[in-house]
Amino acid sequence: MAATPTPRLYCIPATAAPIVAVIRRGPSDWSHIGRWDLARGDYQPGAWLHGRIYPERCDLSPDGRWLAYFTRRDATTPEWNGGDTYIAISRLPWLQALAAWGTCGTWTRGVHFVNNRRVWELGEPDEGDAEPGRRKFGMKITAPLAFASEHRRGWSETDDSPPRDARGAWDERVDGLTMRKPRPGSTPGTDLRARGYYAAFRSKLPADDFEFGYELRTDDSVVDLPDVQWADWSADGRLLVATTDGRLQARAGDPHDLDIVWETDLTRFDPDPQPPPAEASRW
Repeated sequence: MAATPTPRLYCIPATAAPIVAVIRRGPSDWSHIGRWDLARGDYQPGAWLHGRIYPERCDLSPDGRWLAYFTRRDATTPEWNGGDTYIAISRLPWLQALAAWGTCGTWTRGVHFVNNRRVWELGEPDEGDAEPGRRKFGMKITAPLAFASEHRRGWSETDDSPPRDARGAWDERVDGLTMRKPRPGSTPGTDLRARGYYAAFRSKLPADDFEFGYELRTDDSVVDLPDVQWADWSADGRLLVATTDGRLQARAGDPHDLDIVWETDLTRFDPDPQPPPAEASRW
C-alpha cells in the first residue's frame, strides 16, 4: 500500500499576539485551517474546504482574530454571489465569510491588514457586510512580491538575491531568492534563512530541481534544517517550524542543539467538514 502523502503546511504569525494561522493543503483537493496558540501551547483545528487556499495571498490580523484568504472552491458547491474564486475575511480558524469579494479567477492578488482604518482598498463585498471590519482595521491589496507575508513580519532579502526587475510581473516564484530574519533578543546574532522559490507551500516536490531549504546562521556556523518546510521566530526567540512530515513544533535553546519544547502532529486530522460554530458568523 502506498504511503499517504504528508500535508503541505504554511503558517502566518500574528504581529501583535501569540497566535499563528496554519494553512494546510492535503489531501490534494482539500484545504484546512488551524489556530496555533503559542502562549497556551494549543492547536485548534478549524474549517475544511473542498478546494484550494492560496496562502501566499492570505494574511492574519495583528491581533490574530481575523483571517483574510483567497480561495478557489469546488465548483460543485452551491452557487453564491462570491463565485468560485474569491477573497474573504473570516474569524480564525473558520472560513465562514463575514465579507467576500468575487474575483475574475486565480490571477488575483491577495489582500492584507493594516492598522490605519482609513485605508480600505476593497469595494463593497459581493457577500456579507464589511462595515464592522472597517471599524476594526484597514485593508490593502497586496502588491506582487515574493515572500510577501515574511516582508510584513520582519524578514528581509539578502544582498545576493535576484533584483526585483528580473522576477516577472507576479514575483511569487523566484529561484535564488534568500530571506533572513534575526532571532529576537539574540546576542551574538543568529539569523533564520530561507532559500527561495515557492512563495508559500515550501515542501520540495520530487520533480523540483531548484535549491530550497531553511537554515540557521551564527557568526561562525551554518545549521541546516532539512526537516523543515516552514519556519519563523516567535517573539520570545523560540524557533517555530512545520516539519516535512506534518508536525508543528516549537524549538528552543542553542542553535546547534535546539530542543523540541512543544509539538503536535497534523497528520492525525483527516478531511471532516463540519458546520462552523455560531461565533464564526459574528464580527
